[in-house]
Parts: sequence; C-alpha cells; structure tokens
Amino acid sequence: MTKKERVARAVSHMETDSTPYSVSFTLPAYEAMQSFCRNPDFYDTLGSHICMHGYSISREVKPGYIEDQFGVVWDRSGADKDIGIVANKVIGEPSLKGFALPPIDEKSIRRHIEDGLRSNKDKYNIYCIGFCMFERAWSLCGMEDLLMYMVLEPSFVHELLDLIAEYNLGLLNIVLEYDLDCIHFGDDWGQQKGMIMGPTHWRTFILPRMKMLYQAVKAKGKTVSQHSCGDIHEVFPDLIDAGLDIYQTFQPEIYDVVRMKKEYGNHLTFWGGISTQRLLPYATPKEVYDESCRMIELLSVNGGYILAPTHDVPADVPPENIMAMLKAVNPDLPKDYPEYYASPALQF
Repeated sequence: MTKKERVARAVSHMETDSTPYSVSFTLPAYEAMQSFCRNPDFYDTLGSHICMHGYSISREVKPGYIEDQFGVVWDRSGADKDIGIVANKVIGEPSLKGFALPPIDEKSIRRHIEDGLRSNKDKYNIYCIGFCMFERAWSLCGMEDLLMYMVLEPSFVHELLDLIAEYNLGLLNIVLEYDLDCIHFGDDWGQQKGMIMGPTHWRTFILPRMKMLYQAVKAKGKTVSQHSCGDIHEVFPDLIDAGLDIYQTFQPEIYDVVRMKKEYGNHLTFWGGISTQRLLPYATPKEVYDESCRMIELLSVNGGYILAPTHDVPADVPPENIMAMLKAVNPDLPKDYPEYYASPALQF
C-alpha cells in the first residue's frame, strides 16, 4: 500500500495496513532535527505521507518584518519566526474604499504545483489555502475591530468576506485543474474553550462562504480538509453538512477523543492527536511513544485517523520526542535509520 493509498483509505473510513502520519516543523525545530539526525535532508527519510503545496508572496520590508501579498506586515523579529505578529492595519475603518484584492500569480502557482507533484507522486498531495476567511479578515482589520464590526457593522463584514471568498475562488479555479488529492483550508476559529466569535456569528459570516468553497472542491471530486486550532466541536455538524472530510488539528487537551470518534468518526477523519501543548515539549520519549500508541488504538479503528503533532512542531520539543512518536507509527524507522535512534533516551 502506497502512502497515497493509505491516506485515501483512511479518509474513506476503511482499514489500512498501518496508520498514515505526517509531521511539519517550525524553522527552529527543523534546524534542531537536522542537527540531531546529522542529516540536512532528514525530512525525506521520516516517511511522512502527506505533501503540502501552497502559494504566498512576501517581501522583507525591514529586518524581521515581512509583508504578505495583501499588504499585511508581520513582525517576526521575536521568538516566532514562522508567522509573527501583525504590525500594521491595512483597513482602518469599516469601509473597503481604497482596498483592492492583490493579483494572483497564476504562473508561479502552476510552476510550484507541477514541480511538487512531479517529485511526490507516492504521497497524498494537498493544496493549502491558509488564512482563508476569518484570519485574512482580522489580519487586515485587527482582531478586536473585526469582532466589533460583526456586531456593529455587519454589512461591511459581509462585503469584506465576499471579497476574500472571491479571491480564494480564483485560486481554486487554478489549482483544481491539477491531480491533487485534497484542498486544505486554514482558518483558526477556536480558542481553548469555545469559538472566538461564537457559533452564531460563525454561522452568519463564515459558514456560507466556507460552504461555497467546499462545494467548489467537491464538484471536482477532491477531498476537503479544514484546519482550525481550538475547540470548534459546536459546529462539527455544520461542517459535515457543508462537505468537510478531514478536520485538523485534533487537540487531545481540548477534545474528548473517544467521544469525538464515537460521535463524528463516521463522517470526519481526524488529523492530529499528538499534543504540542502538553505532551511533546514536556514528556519523556517513552511517554510520547505510549501516548502515540494509545491514539492509534483509539482513533484508527475503521480508518479516519492521520497521526500528527497538533501543530507545526515548536522550538521547545526535543528531537528525541519526535523520533519516539514516529517509532510508534512507523516501527521500521529505527531499523532503517538506526543512527537516528542511538540516543539512550530512545532505548525502550
């Protein structure tokens, strides 16, 4: 069974010969893994089942400050080198006067997809549209202002989100021409307990546009995946009805994983389960291994599970803990790369 076939079967809620998995890293964690493995190309050896494709344009406007294609400037001068903190406000008032969507670099998108597909034929290929709705809106307006506008200026919020949806449909019109397996939408709606804007405002402003994007993907026979950090279980039925197939990221410190599998496991594939908040930074490698085995046992029944850290691996995660997680899901890895498992902490 190839990696592509394994993920496809899991997403179709069918048993697989082993549990599919993926892992991605923040820049500091990636560099730590390179050093630990003594291999700058270590990532290619880990066996991740998923290849993520994506599109973004950015430029450094001053040291540590990155401007994206929408004109949002991200301060990456601190600890967060991957995303950063918004340092400007593109839309200062509840009005779109003077604001225009950025152009889509179709030539660049096509080149990146074609190059990526050519070298990852054995993997499950996913195209990611990040900051796809709520996140793009608040990055333009400011989080607090956008939430206030949902109450005080709802017509403006509808207008802004329609514009963002239009942009994303333009992207989809290009990427859906390709032999991709899945389209992944990134948009954080949750916090540790409940939704940022609440389910009522989410259903008013976010759901109709997401459903439109999902249906565009489904019309081309592709799978739909959604990332949202935090607790969004209140809207799982809405997402399933809209056409969602895969939910990422599945945080065990937030969700009762047994209950979620029982209630939604016939409809959603859960992608995640290995906590970057409470497990990976603090546990011993043996504890990480045991918890990874437990998640596989609980969530892989009848497919519907992709094991992964619940976010890009942060800088404070010991490389030994990543190797312990991978040992649980890929028992052949220590045999294939014994040098990666030479650490005394991994002798169990």
